[in-house]
Amino acid sequence: MVRMLTPLILLLLAVHPGTPQHSPGTTHPPTTETVSLSSASSPSPSTTTAPSPSSTPAGSTPSVLSSSPSPLRPADATPTASVLTLTPTTPTLRLLSSSPAPNSTLLRSERPKSPTVASAVVVDEVEGAVWPVKREAVVEGDLVLGGLMMVHEREDSITCGPIMPQGGVQALEAMLYTVDRVNEDRDFLPGFTLGAYVLDDCDKDTYGLEMAVDFIKGSISNIDDAEFHCNKTQVRKVISGVVGAASSVTSIQVANLLRLFKIPQVSFFSTSPELSNKQRFEYFTRTIPSDHYQVKAMVDIVGRMGWKYISILYEESNYGIKAFEELEDLLATKNICIAIKEKLVKDSGVAGEHAYDSIVAKLLTKPRARGAIIFGSDQEVAGVMRAVRRANATENFSWIGSDGWSARNLVSDGNEVEVEGTLSVQPQANPVRGFEEYFLSLTVENNKRNPWFAEFWEAHFQCHYPNSSRTPYNQNFPGTCTGQETLTKENMAFEGQLQFVSDAVMAFAHALRDMHRDVCHGRHGLCDAMKPTKGTELLRYLRKVEFEGLSGDNFRFDPQGDGPARYNIIHFKQVSQGVFRWVRVGEYWEGELRLNMSEIQFKLGHPQPPESVCSLECELGQAKKYLEGESCCWHCFNCTQYQIRHPTDETQCLLCPQGTVPDQRHTKCEPIPEEYLRADSGWAIGAMAFSATGIVVTALVAGVFLRHHDTPVVRASGRELSYILLLGIFLCYAMTFILVLKPSDVVCGLQRFGAGFSFTVVYAALLTKTNRISRIFNAGKRTAKRPSFISPRSQLIICTGLTGFQVLINAVWMVVSPPSAVHHYPTRDDNLLVCSSSVNASYMISFSYPIVLIVICTLYAVLTRKIPEAFNESKYIGFTMYTTCVIWLAFVPIYFSTANNIAIRITSMSVTISMSATVTVACLFTPKLYIILVRPERNVRQSMMPVRYSAVRGPRHQSISGPTGVTSSVVGAGNLLGVLPPNHGMESGSHSDAGHSTNAAMLPRHEGP
Repeated sequence: MVRMLTPLILLLLAVHPGTPQHSPGTTHPPTTETVSLSSASSPSPSTTTAPSPSSTPAGSTPSVLSSSPSPLRPADATPTASVLTLTPTTPTLRLLSSSPAPNSTLLRSERPKSPTVASAVVVDEVEGAVWPVKREAVVEGDLVLGGLMMVHEREDSITCGPIMPQGGVQALEAMLYTVDRVNEDRDFLPGFTLGAYVLDDCDKDTYGLEMAVDFIKGSISNIDDAEFHCNKTQVRKVISGVVGAASSVTSIQVANLLRLFKIPQVSFFSTSPELSNKQRFEYFTRTIPSDHYQVKAMVDIVGRMGWKYISILYEESNYGIKAFEELEDLLATKNICIAIKEKLVKDSGVAGEHAYDSIVAKLLTKPRARGAIIFGSDQEVAGVMRAVRRANATENFSWIGSDGWSARNLVSDGNEVEVEGTLSVQPQANPVRGFEEYFLSLTVENNKRNPWFAEFWEAHFQCHYPNSSRTPYNQNFPGTCTGQETLTKENMAFEGQLQFVSDAVMAFAHALRDMHRDVCHGRHGLCDAMKPTKGTELLRYLRKVEFEGLSGDNFRFDPQGDGPARYNIIHFKQVSQGVFRWVRVGEYWEGELRLNMSEIQFKLGHPQPPESVCSLECELGQAKKYLEGESCCWHCFNCTQYQIRHPTDETQCLLCPQGTVPDQRHTKCEPIPEEYLRADSGWAIGAMAFSATGIVVTALVAGVFLRHHDTPVVRASGRELSYILLLGIFLCYAMTFILVLKPSDVVCGLQRFGAGFSFTVVYAALLTKTNRISRIFNAGKRTAKRPSFISPRSQLIICTGLTGFQVLINAVWMVVSPPSAVHHYPTRDDNLLVCSSSVNASYMISFSYPIVLIVICTLYAVLTRKIPEAFNESKYIGFTMYTTCVIWLAFVPIYFSTANNIAIRITSMSVTISMSATVTVACLFTPKLYIILVRPERNVRQSMMPVRYSAVRGPRHQSISGPTGVTSSVVGAGNLLGVLPPNHGMESGSHSDAGHSTNAAMLPRHEGP
């Protein structure tokens, strides 16, 4: 590839003979173009281009934090007869005189730098000169490093602008100073020295590329001596590596050239992320971090400020465009929207003030985007600030600045109010030890190796140095320099990023030392393997260097060949009324932002950052409806009463689950407190008091019955069934205490089983009793045979069987549907802790069987309503059934209408069960208790028979006559029920085994006197 391109490059050099054939350190012989110079000429201000303020190109780093102003150049000049003409075909600025002066000095100049650049020709009556004049700074050495510095500023109308003191001359001197320090240590580079060959690129990529051609001449001439040497007498030294350029766009152009000849390049100010692509720029490295990290730091600052809607201004260059692309991606990941995005003219020329006014007008169309990122150079940003002042929009913006313009006097001087509050990112750097003293000691006389130092001296002290060349920018200096002027810390502002220049030279020095150690095996001086050095090998050593630089910081390249990502966060604030200063408020260290928010104030007395959002955040309980095509602009709408805003989707409202309601702020769903009948509530206490009274009454009745166990009343009522009946009544009362317990699976099981079982016990006993009475009287009418299953044991078995069926029903029910406590939500505001059976009315399963028993009992009560009064307990049973039905018919609507009031519902059920038990006690046992306790004289067998049917033996053995059949039935029933004595009315025949019954057919007939 190199052999194919070499003839083309040689042809290019032949077309541009201004590039001299020389070795580093030689002087220029006279060229074909000779002009005369005179110190008496001065161009007219109306025809010459005014010098622009010092600026640093995009992709370069900012100056040191300093309040020292840059030297000012006069804006006006005394009019002369000189004429400025633009000649597109002559891209050089030439000072021509109408006739040469007698004592004119002959200067050689270069051919036009680029046929595409229009140049200004200044016609002077005294003398003429070509601008710019190509110069080089040379330090002799065995291995030479090329240097490409922006000694002059970029100018739109001509090739080179005014001298650049900080990022240009100081950077050049930092490189030369570091070379000196390396060579002073004779043990560092054993037996060989480091040289330098430094050129000026004027901050233009095309001009810088033309200058970089000098760096490859040695490589071309040494490829094949026989074929490509045009001048056999010249021997060029091969450039081992190149330090520079400063501008990213220039570095990209130069890197594309140097990679063809495998010459490593280390830049100190180029920060474009594109240069990290080692597939394209494999021989490029840099000591300054990539803008990729600067962009991340800026996005993190935006996030820390709480901004969600910002504008971006970026310069029209590789530096600005690549940064904007990364900004877009990173801001999108943080859900930060871009309101306005505008380019600042850079590569295509110099924008006029109207262009900046248009940009500011566009920014003002989005008034809610208060925050703005400016990624550009100082010259362009200064234009923006002036436009902000003209638009009276000082209070409308807060800036996040890039390293290309922060801490630059060009931006802040005169625009302090507009720049106030700016937060900016600067690569972290420390002063190069000893450099300030070295630089302040320099003069034109003791610094001959820097050919631009006289020009710098003139610009700094605003005077014309004797015998110096005329430039378009030193014509109006009023006096002559005496040489006694001195540089001091008071009149000199130092570039704050010179560490990166020094580190670039030190990286080459360490790489060459390591390469010499391995290749030359400790030999003193250069061995043949390093004459010249091989770029591929040197690059490998270069990427692995680790050292402590002249600044005291440790340095090493990251895997992409970039410098360590360390930044200072600086802030332009008004420290007191009318006094502004850049101050350090934080740092960005390897991906972590550390920011001292207490030191930040965007306006004097206003520490809080301004609000920069398209739409204010919705209030609590509101969701967002985004505007079409906007991701940061929305309307807010209220969520309904039982909704909260969705925790992950802010555009939706989420309905709270059953049993929960939104909190007051509608941010989360809170559970509704459980509601159940508590034992200490008034409802529960009333129900338990009623049941406790019933239990006491039941116990008293049972006690009376036990005490009068063998009396006719107790015997006639069926003692065993009466005790079972009392047990069932007791269970009914006890159910109240189970119903008021806090629902749980066990409690619900007890409630489900006990409610139906207690009723079953009561009505099974009543059914057995009414069935026995009915069968006895029915049998007495039809036959003299004793009915079956009327003995006490039989009655107990029947009652147990009837009750056991209810137990079976409950067992199957619990297996099929196990009891459980559940939360019931009859309305959105209720959370009832209840048993599952009460929710779906499955309690009816428990009550269905007792209802059947009640119906049958009621039927028996109706059928036996006409039997003799002495045996008509069915009348009381019937009354009990009728009353029970009325109670339960009243309970059903109450129960189902109080589903939302658990206290009333449970209380009504417990009271209904207790009332049913009370009715049973009152109707069935009160008449018996009355006889036992109040009328004990009636508690005899004879009193159990009606008067008209009783047969009382007397002295005359008379018997009351009556219908034979009825008499026989009554007497037989009395015996069967245990009311009459076992041998009452018997003269013959058999008698009941138990003494409780006898056949009605065997009753005595009526006898005479």
